[in-house]
Amino acid sequence: MSEKTVGIIGGGAWGTALAQALARGNHKVQIWAFEEEVVNQINNEHENKTFLPGYPLHESITCSNDVIEVATGKEFLIIASPSLFLAKMMAQIVDVPNIADGSTVITAVTKGFVPSNEGPKLILETMESVLPEVYKDCTVYVAGPSHAEEVAMGKLTGLVAASLNPKNSIRVRELFRVPGLMVFSSFDVIGVQICAAAKNVIACIYGAMDAIAEDSSVFGDNAESLLLAAGLNEIQTIGFAMGATHAETFTSISGVGDLDVTCKSKYGRNRRFGQDLIKTDMLSKFTDIDDLIKNVSKIGYLPEGAIACKYVHEIAQKKDLKLPLCDGLYKILNKETTIENCLYQLMHL
Repeated sequence: MSEKTVGIIGGGAWGTALAQALARGNHKVQIWAFEEEVVNQINNEHENKTFLPGYPLHESITCSNDVIEVATGKEFLIIASPSLFLAKMMAQIVDVPNIADGSTVITAVTKGFVPSNEGPKLILETMESVLPEVYKDCTVYVAGPSHAEEVAMGKLTGLVAASLNPKNSIRVRELFRVPGLMVFSSFDVIGVQICAAAKNVIACIYGAMDAIAEDSSVFGDNAESLLLAAGLNEIQTIGFAMGATHAETFTSISGVGDLDVTCKSKYGRNRRFGQDLIKTDMLSKFTDIDDLIKNVSKIGYLPEGAIACKYVHEIAQKKDLKLPLCDGLYKILNKETTIENCLYQLMHL
């Protein structure tokens, strides 16, 4: 594939790792980062020491804190900003000429749900409500079992490019055809987005059980596999309630693959958060789940599942869904129960 110009909105670990992967494929990549120190680190030291330390970056990658500059003139734009800031970020770039006329293919890799007056919304739905009409059903969502550290190293990683526009799905798939990445297309944009968001909730619970299992006569590998399988069930329940169209979404890399790596990998922030709930008394810093979300920066890293948990709870109430694991994490973070009581009740002990 010929060299393409790519803008990445979001200078966190995942946006930086994708920039590295694309640069490895000889694409011209520019990152937008909010933090001035990240901009300087990438441009001058060729490393994102703030969010992806220890991984040297291709010298062709550049970075700017001017979002208009990064969005302008790009053939592809990848949105990697946190879900809480997604709508505000999109509103800043709608008048960029190549976005106003729809000539730029826009892809999202942001995970989670976006709050609104009508209830939690998915990532592509939120983006398309802000973008020009030409993007309706034409944006692309990319997800899969993909920790940033391994993508930055070039280790083999499978991803799914989901879109209702097959041409754009293929274009993104071809863009990502670089050393270390294997990308598949999907029409199930809802299912893939639900998997990417909800698996983080399950990983928080999994991490808590994993920490308890270190000194437990009750919980071990068998119990953790039981929890993982139950979690996949809940993800599928949410997905179909929200409009997912393909059962295989949940049994392939978007579902079981992403859930497995998020729960078990040493790189997983959500797994780490669950462990920290046991090992560091993390919740003592917050009064309830709303306080946690408002002050999530106090944690020192971003556990997306702790935020997504609130919105999964809202969806479950609205659609009358039974989600014991997701509801359990909500009650834990809202200080309605303890982790130990929750896990014992979940496992009928």
